[in-house]
Amino acid sequence: MSVSAEPGSLSSKTDVLQTSSKESSITAMNFCRLFSRPRTILSRNHLMSSVDPHRCSFPLIALCFMTGLIDAVSYSTVFVWAGFQTGNTVQLSIALARLLERPTNFQLSDQHALTSLTCFLGGSFLGRVGNHLGDTTRAWLVLGTFVQTLFTMAAALTAWQSGQASVSPSAASVAQAPWTDATTFVALGFMSASMGLQAIMGKRMNTEYATTVVLTTVYSELVAQKDLFTLRRRVTSRDHRALSIVLLFFGGFSGRAIVQTAGAPTALGVGAGIRLIITLWWLFVPGKEQGKPPGQGRSSSEADTECG
Repeated sequence: MSVSAEPGSLSSKTDVLQTSSKESSITAMNFCRLFSRPRTILSRNHLMSSVDPHRCSFPLIALCFMTGLIDAVSYSTVFVWAGFQTGNTVQLSIALARLLERPTNFQLSDQHALTSLTCFLGGSFLGRVGNHLGDTTRAWLVLGTFVQTLFTMAAALTAWQSGQASVSPSAASVAQAPWTDATTFVALGFMSASMGLQAIMGKRMNTEYATTVVLTTVYSELVAQKDLFTLRRRVTSRDHRALSIVLLFFGGFSGRAIVQTAGAPTALGVGAGIRLIITLWWLFVPGKEQGKPPGQGRSSSEADTECG
């Protein structure tokens, strides 16, 4: 008579660890195989196959870092957000109400907010290409992230070409934003477009990192999660949400530090370099198992202990 291991038993946990170790070994072997066979990386079958969203932790947390970095640059230079469009939307609603009092009172900060929101929507609109290529195919992930790289580099070049300061002489007044000419409006537009495209691509990955731009939902889901204080084992959803917050915070800190010491064009150049690394990394993310949707075929214990 065979006796099956009950969930939570020592035997069950051992099986989970063995399965995770086996999956990690297979992933490492596939990674090395791709490096040794460059033709495989650029083959149609490889590019048009879908990645496993549950094994995309590195590029997705790097995108969270990019959100912090880009928004730190935009806020330091024009006091509006390139990625957090909720605040820009409210600011524009206030500006519209102000226009009812004084029709000529559309301030510089309102113009920046309108530019950011419009270009963010334009970047998100480009995400419709993923409807045809497949939201999780390597071809779309590489192409879309490369477009983000081009947008970020264009923002760096236009910011450099403007010759304007990167830090306001006084943070007390938005009227003293250091970026005021038309060239810097173009730089802001490119930054916001890159964030709009990043937002929709991250959302459609359908993971705990799905919101790579806005943290309001991530904060509320994290503090309300029932496994928040379970510290003896890994809880993937909790750990990934916490990691996205930490990386976005670190990105904001790094972005402001670079702007303060080397200027906004340099910070955007660093961001473009990071985006290029992410672009290439998508080629090496493991694919979905044949015949199984991502995550299917694993027990809840495996899902909790998997590190992504």
